[in-house]
Amino acid sequence: MSESKKSFNPDTWVRPNIRTLSPYHAARDDYHEGILLDANENSFGPAIPTEQPLHRYPNTRLDDLRQKWARYRGITLEQVFVGVGSDEAIDLLMRVFCEPGRDEILTTPPTYGMYKVAARINNVGVSEATLTPKFELDARAVLSRVTQRTKLIILCSPNNPTANILSMNEIERILIDFNRLVVVDEAYIDFSDTGSLCHLLDRYPNLVILQTLSKAFGLAAIRMGAALAHPSVISWMMKVKAPYNVNQLTADVAMQAFDHVDRMEEHVRSIISERNRLQKALADHPDVDTIFPSDTNFILVRFKRAQQWYEYLASRGVIVRYRGDQIHCENTLRITVGTPAENDRLLEELAKHDAF
Repeated sequence: MSESKKSFNPDTWVRPNIRTLSPYHAARDDYHEGILLDANENSFGPAIPTEQPLHRYPNTRLDDLRQKWARYRGITLEQVFVGVGSDEAIDLLMRVFCEPGRDEILTTPPTYGMYKVAARINNVGVSEATLTPKFELDARAVLSRVTQRTKLIILCSPNNPTANILSMNEIERILIDFNRLVVVDEAYIDFSDTGSLCHLLDRYPNLVILQTLSKAFGLAAIRMGAALAHPSVISWMMKVKAPYNVNQLTADVAMQAFDHVDRMEEHVRSIISERNRLQKALADHPDVDTIFPSDTNFILVRFKRAQQWYEYLASRGVIVRYRGDQIHCENTLRITVGTPAENDRLLEELAKHDAF
């Protein structure tokens, strides 16, 4: 599909109270250097031994970090928002574009549970169009669920917990036919050969892409994520976010991440190699029914006795995730790809067929 939506204006769908919002003007919006007596900081410095200026508020815009993210993905700084994990971006998109008590989002279960949680917190409704039993995206089914209340469609690709990439043709069909924002969560995109949809941002101003440093970059502890979108969408998110939403320690580590992309890519190759090894080993297990294809750093496996295996593995100190309570995921375990030693231990415990 090659049709574009250049005429789409994100400003049209911003909540009325947000349009008239005067955002908080932080001291660090104006000055970063000099004798700083403007922000009621502790001029004597931090109360812990450190060489870092932790007594000063961090930069509010983080343009240097945003520029690094933009260069990595081949887009512009104005198309990048950075925040506290991708969860902050999810929350902000709902606050900017969804009227509480009236509007709704549309999701495609089985999928990441935080979308629904964030909607409930914001008093936003949730409509659902389930993936097919093979975990495929059906654009026609999604669009049939759209109403005037639907302000965001949120798709996870590669999807969690199913591990598969969603069809780009189906995503593009939704982008063309849905005249509001389509959010594609790409938390696991660096484990897939398909590549990011960032190249579609200029073609579809209603596309928002979520990314994170938690997965391929291995920086889950710092809580750093991004939304990549039309500059107008990013501008509204910047107005609504907390003034100092990203702390300086997190920003410093995130900056370093983009200087070590080669190390990230090496780790990704190792994870994919171990993922392939696990899939081959599990294929011979007598209690395994299905090993689903994976474009992520985890695999979804259907066992004959998933609940029992989940409990047994936990009792042996090997922790996986039971996903059998989600639609189309009956009797499944989601298994993160570990180090070679961790995967050996998992396979060793799974080899004990009479463990329970």
